[in-house]
Amino acid sequence: MTARADRFYQDQVLDHLNARMQEFVARQEMFFLSTADRHGECDATFRAGPAGFLRVLDERTLAYPEYRGNGVMASIGNISENPRLGMLMVDFTRDRIGLHVNGRARVVMDDEMRANHADLPVDPVPGRRAQLWVTVEVEEAYIHCAKHIPHLQKVPAHQRGARAWGTDDFKRKGGDFFGAAAEAGERPPFQRAERKNEHLRGGLHEDMGAAPRAEGREEFVEELNAEFLDRVERVLARAQPRRPAEDEPGFRGWFDRRED
Repeated sequence: MTARADRFYQDQVLDHLNARMQEFVARQEMFFLSTADRHGECDATFRAGPAGFLRVLDERTLAYPEYRGNGVMASIGNISENPRLGMLMVDFTRDRIGLHVNGRARVVMDDEMRANHADLPVDPVPGRRAQLWVTVEVEEAYIHCAKHIPHLQKVPAHQRGARAWGTDDFKRKGGDFFGAAAEAGERPPFQRAERKNEHLRGGLHEDMGAAPRAEGREEFVEELNAEFLDRVERVLARAQPRRPAEDEPGFRGWFDRRED
């Protein structure tokens, strides 16, 4: 088994995205994201958008947008404490193959991202506009075998309802589908679990430049995390409607494209 694993790492694991990987990434409409906080407690989530929302900046760097979500900020909070993340892209419809990317993340303000990459379009609808970006420095890129990937087929546009991109409507976002809120409401207050946003309350990870001091560690951590939260709040507050650039008058937004 050791020899088999060594052979896989030698033959399949790259420290960059080769040309075929870059082409694969550019046409993906979704990926799965894994992050962990400073304690190693993990979170897995899902990101989606039209082809091109996940961008290849160069052979060693990816970037993806962060839109308005549920307000928990689990992924961004984890990244503020621990920049390591894992991404899994799976093509269920054409090639039935997957690509793993592991690396180090950095949260970037939208203004900073656009200053360095002027070709990014601006969606005219605020709810569909990126508020933050995450850039990923690729450390490992390797195949996910096709053996157990199901072959799925897209439903024609006329047979499905419109997706509510950018909505803040509670019901259209899924409501209390699993009944968790109703279940919590049935329990006495003293029996309800008081879950804290530890990823927003703790400190930044040492790898992000936060070297803890022996004395006053709690105050130091609180100060660092306050800076992170203030940065996020400033980004969200600055997410004002913008007009599309004059040189792209036909752009109606990432999510207004006609679907096959």
